[in-house]
Amino acid sequence: MESPASLAWCQLIHQKRRLAVAVLGVAFAVLLILMQHGFRDALFAGTVLLHERLRADIVLVDRQAESITSLRPFPERRLHQARGVAGVTAASPLYIDWTPVGWRNEETGGTRSIYVVGIDLLNPALDLPRVEASLPALRRPDTVLFDALSRAEFGPVAERFRLDGPHAATVNRRRVEVVGLFELGTSFAVDGTLVTSVANFLRLLPDRQPGQINVGLLRVAAGHDVEAVRARVAATLPGDVQVRTLREFVADEQAYWDGSTPIGFVFAFGSLVGLLVGAVIVYQVLFADVQQHLPEYATLKAMGFTHGYLSRVVMSQALILAGLGFVPGALAAMGLYDVAHEATRLPMRLGPVVAAVVFALTVAMCTLAGLATLRRLRAADPADVF
Repeated sequence: MESPASLAWCQLIHQKRRLAVAVLGVAFAVLLILMQHGFRDALFAGTVLLHERLRADIVLVDRQAESITSLRPFPERRLHQARGVAGVTAASPLYIDWTPVGWRNEETGGTRSIYVVGIDLLNPALDLPRVEASLPALRRPDTVLFDALSRAEFGPVAERFRLDGPHAATVNRRRVEVVGLFELGTSFAVDGTLVTSVANFLRLLPDRQPGQINVGLLRVAAGHDVEAVRARVAATLPGDVQVRTLREFVADEQAYWDGSTPIGFVFAFGSLVGLLVGAVIVYQVLFADVQQHLPEYATLKAMGFTHGYLSRVVMSQALILAGLGFVPGALAAMGLYDVAHEATRLPMRLGPVVAAVVFALTVAMCTLAGLATLRRLRAADPADVF
C-alpha cells in the first residue's frame, strides 16, 4: 500500500499550475505574516534602543510618564536625594527633549526634527563607546555627536564626518559643530539623535530650565539587592517621581506601545489577515483537488481503503503545501527586511524564534484548511462507482 504522503505528492504535482497557485498563496501569507512580525519587532526593539544603553540599575522619571516620548522634567534634587540612600553608589542625570528640534539639512536646506539627549560629562549615562571617546570634544561650547544610523533625510552627515572630520551644522537655528559619531538607531518615533553635554543641551533649548531633568539614573553597589534598594529610594522620595528598575523601565515602554497605542493591534490584525488569506487559498486548492478526484476516492473506498487513509492523504497535501510555501515566503521576507532597513533604518531582522513561530502558524493554517476539506471527502461514496 502506498503511503498517504506519496499519494498526496503525486496528486499535487499532477496539476502543476494548481500547485504553483497554492504555493504562491501560502508564500504570500507567510510573507505578510513575517512582514507584520518584522515591523512589530522593529517597533519594540526601536522603542528601547536608548533604554538598553543606559548605565543604570534604577530609573527615576516623572510620576505621569507613560513612555519615553512623554517624559516631563522633574527637579534634579530628587536625584541627589536618591544618591544618599543606602546601596546607591552613583547617580547621573539625563536631559531629553521631545519637542520638535529642527536639524537643517545642509544640502537641501530642509529642516527635520531630531532627538536631543544631554549627558553629564563627568558621569556619562550612556553605554556607547564612541560617546565615551568623544567626551573631551563635548566640553567645548556648541558641539554635538550625531547618530550615524539616523535616517538619510538629515543629509550625509556621517559620510561627511568620515571624510572631512568635524564640520558645522545648524540645530534650532544655532550653529553647532559635529565633533563625533555614535551608533544608536531609529524607531517609529525617533528618526535621528544627537548627544551633547548638559551645558550645550541648554544652549540649544533655551526654554529648558537648568536643574530640570527628564531621567535620573542610579547605580546600585555590588552586593545590594536592586529591588530592595529601589523600594528604599521610592520610600525616601516624594510622590512626584516614579522609581523603577531598568528592567521595569524597558518592559513598561514596550507595554505602552503594544497596549496603549493602536500600533500593536494593527500588526496583530495584519498577521490574522495573512493567516485567513493563506487558509482560504489552501482550502480552495484542496477542495478543487478533492472535487476533481472524488470518483477516484470513491473507487479507493470500494477497494478497501479506509476513510482515515484518505483523510491522511488530504492532510499530507496540506502539510506539503505548508512546507513548500514557507521557504519562498521566508526568503522574500528576508529580502524585504533588508530593503526596509535601508529605507527606514529600523532594526529589521528575521530571528530563529520568529521563523519557528511563523512556520508553526503556517502549518496550523494549512492544517485547518485541510480539516475543512475533509467534509467534502466524506461525500466520496463507493456506491457512486457502480
